Amino acid sequence: MSGACGVRRERLGPGGGRALLGAVLLCVWWRAAAERLRYAIPEELGRGSLVGPLARDLGLSADELPARKLRLSEEKQYFSVNEENGNLYVNERLDREEMCGDSATCSVSFEVLVHNPLNIFHVEVAIEDVNDNSPTFSKAVLDLEIGEWIPPGARFPLEMARDADAGRNSLLTYQLDSNPSFSLSMKEKPGGRKQPELVLETLLLKAIDSGDPPRSGTIQVRINVTDANDNPPVFSKSVYEARVAENLPVESLVLRVGAADADAGSNGRVYYSFGSVSDSIRALFSIDSDRGEIRTAGPLDFEENSKYIFSLEATDGGGLTDHCEVQIDITDENDNAPEITILSLSSPVPEDAPVGTVVALLKVRDRDSGENGQVSCELSGEAPLSIVASPGGSYKVVTAGALDREQASEQRVSVVARDRGRPALWSSTELVLEVSDVNDNAPVFEEAAYSAYVAENNAAGALVVRVQARDADAGANGRVSYWLAGGSAGAAGAAPLVSVEARSGALYAQRSLDYEQCREFWVAVRAQDGGAPARSSTATVRVFVLDRNDNAPRVLWPAAGAGAAAAFEVVPRSAEAGYLVAKVVAVDADAGRNAWLSYELVQASEPALFRVGLHSGEVRTARAVSERDAAKQRVVAVVKDHGQPALSATATLHVVLAESLQEALPELSERPAGAEAAAAAAELQFYLVLALALLSALLVLSVALAVLARLRRAGPPAVLRCLGAQRFSLAGAAFPADFCEGTLPYSYNLCVAAPARAVPEAAWPPPPVPVLSAEELLGGDECEKPSPNSSALEGEVPADPDAQQVCHPFHLWLSGMLSLEAWFSLGNVYWQSASVSLLGGLNF
Repeated sequence: MSGACGVRRERLGPGGGRALLGAVLLCVWWRAAAERLRYAIPEELGRGSLVGPLARDLGLSADELPARKLRLSEEKQYFSVNEENGNLYVNERLDREEMCGDSATCSVSFEVLVHNPLNIFHVEVAIEDVNDNSPTFSKAVLDLEIGEWIPPGARFPLEMARDADAGRNSLLTYQLDSNPSFSLSMKEKPGGRKQPELVLETLLLKAIDSGDPPRSGTIQVRINVTDANDNPPVFSKSVYEARVAENLPVESLVLRVGAADADAGSNGRVYYSFGSVSDSIRALFSIDSDRGEIRTAGPLDFEENSKYIFSLEATDGGGLTDHCEVQIDITDENDNAPEITILSLSSPVPEDAPVGTVVALLKVRDRDSGENGQVSCELSGEAPLSIVASPGGSYKVVTAGALDREQASEQRVSVVARDRGRPALWSSTELVLEVSDVNDNAPVFEEAAYSAYVAENNAAGALVVRVQARDADAGANGRVSYWLAGGSAGAAGAAPLVSVEARSGALYAQRSLDYEQCREFWVAVRAQDGGAPARSSTATVRVFVLDRNDNAPRVLWPAAGAGAAAAFEVVPRSAEAGYLVAKVVAVDADAGRNAWLSYELVQASEPALFRVGLHSGEVRTARAVSERDAAKQRVVAVVKDHGQPALSATATLHVVLAESLQEALPELSERPAGAEAAAAAAELQFYLVLALALLSALLVLSVALAVLARLRRAGPPAVLRCLGAQRFSLAGAAFPADFCEGTLPYSYNLCVAAPARAVPEAAWPPPPVPVLSAEELLGGDECEKPSPNSSALEGEVPADPDAQQVCHPFHLWLSGMLSLEAWFSLGNVYWQSASVSLLGGLNF
């Protein structure tokens, strides 16, 4: 038979289709259940002889053979498989008699392993006997003593020949050479064997087997004629049977045989001996020639031979013999522990192997029989593996759960095989299964979000922070590289603020950072492994820029620097202690302590006259202003931050001690010393001339408008009288527009007296705003009130009885002009323009 379904084909007769269908179903069942292939070859084939197309019978093509790695698992390499075509060949000469002895059947079983995926097939090769052994006798010469009185027809048992072949090749027939004195008779024995008996007629004995061609052996019979011994010994049984346990101690009694001889004397004395037996029988058993006791001469092993059959001879003193057969059955003892053989181990196995993947093939063998040879296997350990029995005493170790190399890089499990004997014997072997890595883990950062703090003005290339991600995989699957994945570290088209080193995960600053421009930013760092496909994860790194004291305070008021007009403050001489002169305003672009400002007075014309608030920057008088104090005071304050080291700036304030702006003007108009003073004086002169020109133009325009207005009205001209009663509001004094929106730090108001009745004196704002009267501004004296007894001057117009005061002609004219509505609007523009021109050009 060539395979599991056989390769011997016969012609189909009636009902052959049904038989073929049954054969096909049997083949499918055999492949699925037993996965066993059977072949039959004769013994004595030469090395390299073809046994069968193994790969084809397993369903493998020639292209699959390199990947499937077809191989045999034999304890002894009787066969080999060709790696190119997958055929099974004889590896060495096979001698059936040597391999199986007297067994009726002889076969060699082994496993065939196929990888990718791992599987096992059972193959059995039957060894058929050939007639390669001739019958043999244990002696070259058989001596018989026959008395002269023995009548013709007497029978004499002869030695049986042995043939090591099996079946028909071991069935012997006997014949004698032609001889008129003797003939040969056959006595049937159990099992179809024949016992030759010599009938007194012949001299030459020949044994012939039934093989094709037949083989033969001969023995020469010498006959000595003696005196009368007419009774041969006779065994009490033709067949003796005994059953003993294996491992019986040496010299243990197996059985006792007995033969009786009716003769007396030496002719009736019986001696026992082995007949035609092999040396192996003589090595295991011994017989007492006088008592017929068979004892053990060596250890009996059921696994080597479970039954022994041999013949015994009983010989009397006259030379007559009888033969019997002894059958000794050896009973099995549980003296062999199971033997575990690892046929194949798939190590390493990938951690993503599916459940049920075969990782190891085992063969368990127990040489005992019955329950002593029935074996059960189990796994001892906590590995996610299980064991499955296969036909032929094989076992598969398969995965029973998911493998995880990161939790266990190797799986250790013990295979325990235990038989059912009493007591039970067991053995174990350890399987070490390495788990290979697959890229099933993404890198994991030690922190989901990192925070880094970097002081500003750092050097380019300075280390910012180091991120680290760990990948539980191994090799390239666990080799992590780092990349920037976005963030606010750099706008589109601009160079990024940081970079990351691919191997170490260190972030370096690409340029110096400025806290005042960027106080914090974030970047996304991607960690990617080297697996295929690659896995990655992302972490956020937030970088905080720490402030350094790299910005000095900047003074906003009083303004300083080129092109800025010198600041001045007018302080009345009547100011008391604590009078607010000015406030130094400064800012610092730094943050925290670096931006905390404090103010100190470092220089003053009169150090005891002024003080500066430490935290407010307010410049106040430290005492009351006295007449002895100089009209011009220069105050220098320093503004310091609290950084380390501290940075500072100075503010210079010019103070004029005067009760009014008119009084302060001479001080403001003094020439500065040197070239700077000359330039300042020239600039002041230019602005004064410009102001005078504007004043003249506005005055002419006012007169013209007043004349036109008076001509359109009835009544006497307003220029000949003091202010009319109807020209002012009865609500009280009139005030021109406020000048607070200009560049002057204070506002100035002009008051004009009402003509009808005494107008209450205007309430001036408190210091530091100086208020100038019209007389002070124009340089004239107050209007004189006429006495009751005084008379009008000659040539003058009589006074209005309603008038409350007498004015000089210039005042009358100016008052008349100012009484017009146009004067208020034009005067407002005039004073605003004049003030801007005058004060904007002042410089110390």
